[in-house]
Amino acid sequence: MLHFLPAPVNGALSLILLSFNTVACCLPLFLVAFLKLAVPFRPWRKCCDVVLNGIAEGWILGNNLSLKLTKKIHWDVKGLEGLKRNGWYLVLANHQTWTDIVVLQKIFWRKIPFLKFFLKKELIYVPFLGLAWWALDFPFMERSPRGMASRRSRARGGDLAATVKACEKFKTIPISVMNFVEGTRFTPEKRDGQRSPFRHLLRPKAAGIAIVLASMGEQLHRILDVTIVYPEGVKSFWAFLCGRVTRVKVRVRALPITSELLGDYFEDREFRARFHDWLNRLWEEKDGRIAALLAGAEAGCDPVALEGAA
Repeated sequence: MLHFLPAPVNGALSLILLSFNTVACCLPLFLVAFLKLAVPFRPWRKCCDVVLNGIAEGWILGNNLSLKLTKKIHWDVKGLEGLKRNGWYLVLANHQTWTDIVVLQKIFWRKIPFLKFFLKKELIYVPFLGLAWWALDFPFMERSPRGMASRRSRARGGDLAATVKACEKFKTIPISVMNFVEGTRFTPEKRDGQRSPFRHLLRPKAAGIAIVLASMGEQLHRILDVTIVYPEGVKSFWAFLCGRVTRVKVRVRALPITSELLGDYFEDREFRARFHDWLNRLWEEKDGRIAALLAGAEAGCDPVALEGAA
């Protein structure tokens, strides 16, 4: 309705609407979170979790309405059939911009349970949102130092414990565990710096999702492989708020969770090698899918299965 406004005005209005919606939802969210902490009774806390997730869903609804009011975006989304709001999902997606989070929340709203992300620990200091993410039990992870040995040591220590603890909380009510497997936003410079074998993706990181699958594999219903493409090119979040993103393509594939995907990532070398192979092939197909979507000609891809498992 208001997409005709000049870009800076549109962006400022969008930011005001999103900020107002965030503050309006955070106030009751913080109150319920305090009541949850004040009463250490498991049924009470489970009830509070349901209310907290309901408030978060309301926040997403408000954001979606503000987008509909201020933006004119053609949404080309496929693969949402058969999803359940009372299921448990592990959502894997490519990552290019902060806009990805808005896109995921919009397309999955009331299709699957509320999305919970693994966040960098530094994000807890974001005004209002950082405390809201904490209240909603979003897991905060340490930024791993450089070097294979140090990364593995960190994963075995704090990050491993934080992931397992988060997964235990995720078992109480239906939830969608979201993971940007690349660990950071894609740029050509980052791709070249890590010598990624993919054209449109960074190298995927396997440890986090392997831990989630090992901790929750029997409870999770499906892995949702999500591919996000911006045909006009990747733009900043501010450009998105200004209405300069008018086309978004999303493809969702529901993959089964088989016993071959469950194992001890750190102690079983053979499983770790197979899991890396499965994830790399998944990413290879995603890279081809992105190229096809950008070219306007999609190629069919079958879900990847883990081969060679005992």
